[in-house]
Amino acid sequence: MYSILAINPGSTSTKIAWFHDEESVWQETITHSSDELAPFEDITDQFEFRLQTINDCVMKHGNSFSELSAVAGRGGIVDPIPGGTYSVDDFLLKRLRVGKPWEHASNLGGIIAHAIASPLGFPSFIVDPVAVDELDEISRITGLPELPKPSLAHALNVKATVRRAAKDLNKKWDDANFVVVHLGGGCTICAHKAGKMIDINSASDFGPFSPDRAGGLPAKDIVDICFSGKYTEQEVKRKLVGNGGMVAYLGTRDMREVHKMMESGGETGKKAGLVYRAMAWQVSKEIGAQAVSLSGKIDAILFTGGIAHDSNFVKLIQEMTGWIAPCLIYAGEDEMQALAEGALRVLRGEESAKSYPENVKGSNT
Repeated sequence: MYSILAINPGSTSTKIAWFHDEESVWQETITHSSDELAPFEDITDQFEFRLQTINDCVMKHGNSFSELSAVAGRGGIVDPIPGGTYSVDDFLLKRLRVGKPWEHASNLGGIIAHAIASPLGFPSFIVDPVAVDELDEISRITGLPELPKPSLAHALNVKATVRRAAKDLNKKWDDANFVVVHLGGGCTICAHKAGKMIDINSASDFGPFSPDRAGGLPAKDIVDICFSGKYTEQEVKRKLVGNGGMVAYLGTRDMREVHKMMESGGETGKKAGLVYRAMAWQVSKEIGAQAVSLSGKIDAILFTGGIAHDSNFVKLIQEMTGWIAPCLIYAGEDEMQALAEGALRVLRGEESAKSYPENVKGSNT
């Protein structure tokens, strides 16, 4: 039996989970107040603080780091790499500490994992970070050579969902073809072909709007907004990611609140219903686009992410796309399980841990 600690740092919390093989023994979400985080200028400065909170939590549960076989940390914003489980080495540590093109708390996952594992002589890993890049070269081409399509996606959940669906369908995960639809604050819709994410919408730049992201927009009109003098650069970026999409129309990013608005009737209910259906319509169109990337050879459409719990929303999409392929629902996202399973595959010898410097494709600077 292998004991694995999974670590998933967020902006105001740190999720940790202790596993015996695939089985979760315990999980906790440690919330960090703004007062606790205020003294730290940069996210990487929070390293010692977060490490101590993890140590305290592990001790509270009666465990010790010395019992572990491996630690798996959430992979953050690194340079483009293929999917897989990566050993945390000096090269990867250096990249995780850079925090470019923007700082992200998930970068701490690999740093903390290495700090726990290295002194005790067992391995540390990151698994399928958001920077996974397996795009076909043709899918990178946009209308401007200096603006190729980036590959930043919910790769950890996409890959885990593909593996689960393939198992349910009695297929090898790297032989099957799926359109994966991750429905969350951002929507990643991906053509997953024979083990690779060959095309994606890149949730913050292309494709459907989501609860708080604007998705694809009229390019000329964006330029007009940028040069209107009404907004700062940061304000425009927040309109696109954070204050765009559903929250821009309805003032909420919570789908439960949207349902209440629809049920209230009147003009508010009509508007909420229209925006709700429009989001489902745009997701459906992107599924169709990704189906083309697979030449229509699709084993199933997979729905995952938090919004996949909304059966009415998923039903709307299925009515528009069910003719393409069977639809399978894997609601929610169990990132802790996915992290542990990534480490476990390496420990069991089912796959080899990848080397970051040997697989880097380019730069996300």
